[in-house]
Amino acid sequence: MAAHTTTLRGVFSFPNPVNEVSARTVAGGVAVAALVTLGTRWPWLLPFMAYGFVARVASGPTLSPWGQIVTRVIVPRLPFKAKLIAGPPKRFAQGMGAVLTVGATLLWIVFGLEIPGLVLVGLVAVAATLESVFALCIGCRVFDVLMRLGVIPPTVCEACSNLSLARTRS
Repeated sequence: MAAHTTTLRGVFSFPNPVNEVSARTVAGGVAVAALVTLGTRWPWLLPFMAYGFVARVASGPTLSPWGQIVTRVIVPRLPFKAKLIAGPPKRFAQGMGAVLTVGATLLWIVFGLEIPGLVLVGLVAVAATLESVFALCIGCRVFDVLMRLGVIPPTVCEACSNLSLARTRS
């Protein structure tokens, strides 16, 4: 185990920057899990999906079983070069996924509201598919808008501010 993960602060930190190849691979697994949940209507998959998102918000891949498999096993074997991107928007996106999957779990399993739960899972499936296939991160776009509106201060992500400037110049 790396030295930075041996402390509590190290465990509960989010990487910055993030390897986009890893992020997209994690999103691919989430998309598959969401689509399986939609296709089979197996609500028992939801707590696992919710845990994964909550774990990734809290610690990046450190406490996420899928995050560990992706970063330690799958991505090192892929023929793609790492592409480093800002971490805070990805953490925000994981937070959105956590809200949706925890909400779906509560609606469907706790309150017996299958259809609203499935709608939230459908939103997760769409967002995760867009991220994994097209590198279109909905949560990152929302983060960017919130930064431009001043809801998220520039100090949260200096690299994000620089990315926004770079996009406007090109």
